[in-house]
Amino acid sequence: MGKDLAAMKNDGLLIILSGPSGTGKGTVLKALLAHDSNIQLSVSATTRLPRLGETDGKEYYFISREKFMQMAGTGQMLENAEYCGNCYGTPAEPIARWNAKGKDVILEIEVKGGAQVRKKRPDAVGIFILPPSMKELERRLRGRGTESDETVQRRMEAARREISQACNYDYTVVNDTVENAVKSIRSIITAEKCKACRNRQLIERML
Repeated sequence: MGKDLAAMKNDGLLIILSGPSGTGKGTVLKALLAHDSNIQLSVSATTRLPRLGETDGKEYYFISREKFMQMAGTGQMLENAEYCGNCYGTPAEPIARWNAKGKDVILEIEVKGGAQVRKKRPDAVGIFILPPSMKELERRLRGRGTESDETVQRRMEAARREISQACNYDYTVVNDTVENAVKSIRSIITAEKCKACRNRQLIERML
C-alpha cells in the first residue's frame, strides 16, 4: 500500500509569472529552470514569420493566421493578443500535456494576459515579482543604458499600474537577489503541491 501511494503522481502546476519590466523576471526564470528539471517553460504561438535562428516549438509555435484564429475561436488558446499586426497566444494543449506528465509549466506573461489565463485555468498559481523598491527599479532600468529618460519614466508609470494588480495574484516575491527569489518560488511550488485540494486522489486511496 505504501509503495502504491509513493508511486502516485499528481498533475503538475501551471504557474503564471508576472511583474514589471526591470524586476528581473527573465533572470529569475532562467535560474529557476537551471535549478529544477521538472519545470517546463511555456511556449507561445505566433503568426509572425520565424527570425533567423528560431526553431518552431522552441522560441514559438509558428502558425498561420487562419490556424491561430481557429484555435482562439474554439477555446484552444488560454490567452491571446495582437501586437504590431501579428497574433500571439498561449496554446492550452501543450501545457495540459506537460501537466499530465507531472511537469510544472511556467508562463511568463503580462498582467492582462495572466488574467485571461486565470479565467480558463482557475487552478493556475499566480506569482507576481516585485522590485525591492521603486527607487531600485528605476536604478535597474537606467542601468541598462539603452533607454532615454522619457522611456524610463513611461516604464515606471507602467510599473505602478501593473503593481496595483499584484493583489490579484496568489503570491508576491521580492527580487532583492536572484537566489532569494528562486528559493521563494521553489517554496511556493512545494507548498502548492502539499495542498489537500491537489491531493484528493491520495486522500481517497487512504480511505
